[in-house]
Amino acid sequence: MTRLDVAPPASEGPVDCDGPRALVVEAREVPLGGVRAMEVHRTLPHRALPMVGAWCFLDRFGPQETVMRVEPHPHIGLQTVTWPIIGEVRHRDAVGSDVVVRPGALNLMTSGEGIAHSEYSVGEEPIPLDALQLWVALPESRRHGPPAFERHEHLPVLDLGDGADAVVVMGELGGVSSPATVHTPIVGAELRLPPGVVVRVPLRADWEYALSGMIGSADVETGVYATDADAAQRPVPLARTGGTASVDGTRLLYLGTGRDHVDITAPEGARVFLLGGEPFEADIVMWWNFVGRSHDEIEEAREAWEAGAARFGAVVDHGPERVPAPPLPAVRLTPRRRRV
Repeated sequence: MTRLDVAPPASEGPVDCDGPRALVVEAREVPLGGVRAMEVHRTLPHRALPMVGAWCFLDRFGPQETVMRVEPHPHIGLQTVTWPIIGEVRHRDAVGSDVVVRPGALNLMTSGEGIAHSEYSVGEEPIPLDALQLWVALPESRRHGPPAFERHEHLPVLDLGDGADAVVVMGELGGVSSPATVHTPIVGAELRLPPGVVVRVPLRADWEYALSGMIGSADVETGVYATDADAAQRPVPLARTGGTASVDGTRLLYLGTGRDHVDITAPEGARVFLLGGEPFEADIVMWWNFVGRSHDEIEEAREAWEAGAARFGAVVDHGPERVPAPPLPAVRLTPRRRRV
């Protein structure tokens, strides 16, 4: 993921989220590893919405039939959350992990100061593949620490009533907590919605939230007008009758803060991913596969990767193959701040 833009002028932002929103972010197609060999769509970061809590990145690769080959590449300052929908992906990294990621299991890699990993689809022939990959920005207290990897095959489930439930992948939802290690107050959960039922999902009013479609389409009672993120405008509150917005596999709906619940209906049934958390402690600088706090920090990490520094380690069962870092832009990298 390569950031080539700069922050908006001071006259345009930043904007603190001080209440409910209904901001629709349409997914955009992006290259993976510099080659458009796979269909990849991204909703976070967006120019109007760089983060939701500590969540700073959301890609969907699929649904498609393909061969995935992402050679060793580096990360700093983040956790990668891989949540497969269809298919299997082999993950190898510099702390010795060599595992196959399957639907229903969480692979969580914490980069700390630096780690490298690779991702291959299983087998030599094209296979059906669909998955979410998300990044969580690490706070100051953890981002300079050692790398780590963990896998969780048995995740807790929150009963939402009437046949609906939520698999709590990361963090906490409705008093149910995932065993995965988190470093800021967040939630990531797959909501499984039966057809035609109004499902009430408990939220925390001091956290911000978003919903991303996975399978099927769902209608969300937002209480405010849905606003296109490209307009980069603050949504307008509705009267007590409220409003609705829809989510599917091509869009993310940002809900803002100030909600203690959200009601969702899926006429034909759906699976939706809920992400949220406490507003993050700092502005971040994102470029390529790095999350930092300044241009100089990103530049240092890039130079270390290109020099083959021990900082990122060696990915298990790989030789010299690796993804080279792209050139830095001609301008200094600056934080992307929200505009909504």
